[in-house]
Amino acid sequence: MSLFLGLASGVLIAANAISIGIAMGRLSRNGSPAPALTEKPPVSVVIPACGMENFTPLTLERAFDLGWPNYELIFCVADARDAVIPAVKDAMSRHPEIRASLLIGDDRVSANPKLNNCVKGWRAAVNDWVVLADSNVLMPRDYIAHLMAARRKNSGLVCSTPLGSRPQGFWAEVECAFLNSQQARWQYAGEAVGLGFAQGKSMLWHKPILDAEGGIAALGAEIAEDAAATKLVRRLGLKVHLVSSPFEQPLGRRELGQIWSRQARWARLRRVTFPAFFAPEILLGCLPPLLLALTAAALSSGDISFATVTFAVLAALYIPELALIWTKNWRLSVWTLPAMLVRDVLSPAIWIRSWLSGSFDWRGNTMTIGTETSELSSA
Repeated sequence: MSLFLGLASGVLIAANAISIGIAMGRLSRNGSPAPALTEKPPVSVVIPACGMENFTPLTLERAFDLGWPNYELIFCVADARDAVIPAVKDAMSRHPEIRASLLIGDDRVSANPKLNNCVKGWRAAVNDWVVLADSNVLMPRDYIAHLMAARRKNSGLVCSTPLGSRPQGFWAEVECAFLNSQQARWQYAGEAVGLGFAQGKSMLWHKPILDAEGGIAALGAEIAEDAAATKLVRRLGLKVHLVSSPFEQPLGRRELGQIWSRQARWARLRRVTFPAFFAPEILLGCLPPLLLALTAAALSSGDISFATVTFAVLAALYIPELALIWTKNWRLSVWTLPAMLVRDVLSPAIWIRSWLSGSFDWRGNTMTIGTETSELSSA
């Protein structure tokens, strides 16, 4: 039994190392320029906005400074009283050279409030290439070029995971640990083995593909638009591909409650939409291999130090992860390692919580995610 438990711990550590190795090879260093492109078709960028966030003025400004010859910005806001509207109008007035529009209204085609907010923008887009971009994405000047360069012959959709940056305080560091070296890394590992999953932060669509399947409303087939997009693309025999250098999401200050709420919501969405892929997530992090190794040591007939086992397991897990962060120029500070430890302690509780029904607030919208169904409460 001791040998079996030790081998199981080793398998989990090896899987962790393999995923990091894949990410090392697949990802470019943060800030790397996009590859040169010979074709630059016109692009519509649809940005659903809701409320003011820590870096809203900065992310708005970046959207108006993209190095693409022909693009339009379509801002979508569901509520005419939303505080973000004056900020959007101000940005538009300061950049009259960029074709931009602000659409207000809510089309309830699904249980997903963000998707409902995007419907009017999708319909208004005049170009065949459309990017659905969250308002808190910090777009580099070559944002569109990165998305276009990631296309392949069998691409049905190109996406980017969010890369946590500019944290203020320890809990924002924890969110960086969740977003960057865990979630982004595993998403790239999945893409490398043919299991690319869409990420709703930035999605580049060839509009005719989605329109032929019922338009943007087709993404309401699942509670999360990225899960619906993944299944739709796979059904068409195409692939979801990721950009080589993910786009930043500046975080600012975060609190434990915000981290718990956000991660629990995403976990429940993954559990509802892809339960078979979500179930093994309980094996991620340091706790499963560490507990297996310590149990193996306790059952062993030899005199094995628990402290030595603990150090060896944690070093085998975290040194490669820190190396990934450093080589890719992601957020790295004295708090990064403690943040990863806290992340891995929180993860099992978040995983357990995801299997329970419950409601949560998503930017003023009450969403209920049950064991099989989900719904959006009426205002």
